[in-house]
Amino acid sequence: MRKVIVAAALLAGWPAAGEVTKSEPGGFVSTHKLTIAAPPEKVWDTIAKPALWWSKDHTYSGDSANISWDTNLGGCWCEKLPGGGVEHGRTIYAVRGKALRISGAFGPLQSGAVNATMTFALKPAGQGTELTVTYVVGGYHPAGLAGFVSAVDGVIGAQMPGLKAAAETAR
Repeated sequence: MRKVIVAAALLAGWPAAGEVTKSEPGGFVSTHKLTIAAPPEKVWDTIAKPALWWSKDHTYSGDSANISWDTNLGGCWCEKLPGGGVEHGRTIYAVRGKALRISGAFGPLQSGAVNATMTFALKPAGQGTELTVTYVVGGYHPAGLAGFVSAVDGVIGAQMPGLKAAAETAR
């Protein structure tokens, strides 16, 4: 329990970005929108490689290179750890260039009976892509979900600049 409270307190230091579009005692929705100067297929490919854009500060291992995402249905968003690993979620929807969805409670949310779904929805926008990332969280957590709302929203928002930069960089 102490680890959960400490993790939530550390996460709370991140500035919130995007918008918490709904918040109730049993759950919340965090939504982030950004325009990326790259076509939807390239953005999709970048999303599918979180090691390129997910901050090491929000990993268990301290190294983003340990994160991988198998975007095939049932595939794992996993992180290698010394002597083991952690499953952050499973792919439940994937349409190249349009949407990726993962079911999984990330970070300290895993220590409760929490269900969460993160959707990356892509739409062409001129020469680029309009990306909407929505994280829907619900269930029970011994510490209550209300204390996680701004922290989780801030963590998701903190990933967006890295995702945008990685997608816009020529590879």
